[in-house]
Amino acid sequence: MMPVIYEDERLDDLQRNHYKIIQKPKRFCFGMDAVLLSGFAQVKKGERVLDLGTGTGIIPILLEAKTQGLSFAGLEIQADMADMAARSVAYNHLEHKIEIVCGDIKEASSLFGEASFDVVTCNPPYMNESHGLKNPEEPKAIARHEILCTFQDVAREASRILRPGGRFYLVHRPRRLPELFETMRAYKLEPKRMKMVHPFIGEEANMVLIEAYAGGRPQLRVEAPVIVYQAPGVYSEEIYSIYGY
Repeated sequence: MMPVIYEDERLDDLQRNHYKIIQKPKRFCFGMDAVLLSGFAQVKKGERVLDLGTGTGIIPILLEAKTQGLSFAGLEIQADMADMAARSVAYNHLEHKIEIVCGDIKEASSLFGEASFDVVTCNPPYMNESHGLKNPEEPKAIARHEILCTFQDVAREASRILRPGGRFYLVHRPRRLPELFETMRAYKLEPKRMKMVHPFIGEEANMVLIEAYAGGRPQLRVEAPVIVYQAPGVYSEEIYSIYGY
């Protein structure tokens, strides 16, 4: 029996394995940042993966399609979003591989257990208290602003959940890099690989992708940047490859 898709929802084709995802256009839809993170994260055969703040469930679904990971989980605090993500998992018949859990990032290590995952991914809220906030109850505001959790909460729980040598993958804003590095290192998550994302050649970066190792030694590799558009409205070849076109 196929899961329910409500009137205010739509079904989008992910261009991977014939998978589709349920979204609510008026509330929150996944963006380029989630797709880029799914392309940047490396999941090896047999590894267990947790996505913190999974939203629509896009990252676990894409990682299941792209990798040979053993199992995937997504943690989401908003009950309606968690339900929608779970219905997307069911629509694609992935219940045996992907689990969606409704819960708080701040309690992730209690929910799943310490040192229980090989890989943790997160596309966290980018905006902190210094940025204006119109309605803190809106799902979009919760996804974009640090209302229900801070980056410190994310880093702390990721460090607890990861096994020694496990990997943490993050997409964020470049302007917060000093804070991100300082916080990750405080929780023994050592940045090892970084990739800037630029809308066009010649424009400054508006996103950054980071890989950190739990208990890793200091040594950072900065990879060639991602250029999103080769012309207005035309994605670069790298973006097309990430999307699977």
